[in-house]
Amino acid sequence: MSEASAGMEGTIAVAEKDRLDLDRLAAWMHAHVDGFAGPLTYAKFAGGQSNPTYRLETPTRAYVLRRKPFGPILPSAHAVDREYRVIAGLHPTGFPVPRPYGLCEDPDVLGSAFYVMEMVDGRTIWDGSMPDHAPTERRAHYEAMIDTLAALHSVDHVAAGLGEYGRPGNYFERQVARWTKQYRAAETETMPAVERLIEWLPRTLPEQNRTSIVHGDYRIDNMIFAPDEPNVIAVLDWELSTLGDPLADFSYLLMSWVTEPEGRSGVKGLTGPATGIPTIDEVVARYCVATGRDGLPDLNWYFAYNLFRLTGIVQGIKKRIELGTASSAQAEKSAAGVYRLADAAWGFAVKAGA
Repeated sequence: MSEASAGMEGTIAVAEKDRLDLDRLAAWMHAHVDGFAGPLTYAKFAGGQSNPTYRLETPTRAYVLRRKPFGPILPSAHAVDREYRVIAGLHPTGFPVPRPYGLCEDPDVLGSAFYVMEMVDGRTIWDGSMPDHAPTERRAHYEAMIDTLAALHSVDHVAAGLGEYGRPGNYFERQVARWTKQYRAAETETMPAVERLIEWLPRTLPEQNRTSIVHGDYRIDNMIFAPDEPNVIAVLDWELSTLGDPLADFSYLLMSWVTEPEGRSGVKGLTGPATGIPTIDEVVARYCVATGRDGLPDLNWYFAYNLFRLTGIVQGIKKRIELGTASSAQAEKSAAGVYRLADAAWGFAVKAGA
């Protein structure tokens, strides 16, 4: 599920456990956010189940605040400081991200670390089938999404001050180890499919030939499109970003093409001239041209990896339900999908030769 963008078009009443100290927050913003002038009001976005997300309002400007959850959390999760760092590095390059206004790592202000960024006004597309658009409009939006990802993977991350944003070495080796650790930390029961993946993935790691900024959750509902044009004006939800193999991002995007339409990003069976949604071959060709590649390796390993990673993320949500810290009302529904994700991941592993 998307995080920063989830529910960006709707706010909800703020539950007692999610309330912010507005006096402390306003004082911090006066000291750290250029041009801030109160009074300050706020509401919580309906989504953002990993990092609670708020809309802040002043008489002249709206902001977005993202903070770590209150209560016990898993190691290395909810890294709002990393989100802020990558946004702050990318914004001066012209890549479409919200303007960053400030990061606060002092828990005495709001009880947990948080950052404030620009509220970008535009359109969020929740359903990848885009039922309300004409075929030419669908194609233009998908091409913009592909081109924006290619642009991200072409950013000079060293020049952007992000040369130390990720560790050296094979990205997939690190990620498989990371998500295995995260899964184990959140494990609630033994799932045979996950056990097989934990044994198989490290033995079959693909070679890494390029390093770029990797978004980590690049999908249609994690970006904002211009109000009346098929242009991406902001990419959101950088919690899982790092330096790594750009094929991790691209293969994750391609998961939508092998996912049944579910009212979210899945477009399996919906591509071609009749709908305007480009086929997976057309997507691959466009991305390869934009990034100077002459082709891609077999994608089944990458699909297995991406679904394994999603299994780890959803297992974390499931664990937070047990701990009582899940932020979204959708958390329990999301957690029920962990078995389906694990089985689908192993299915692609078998296609890859497992």
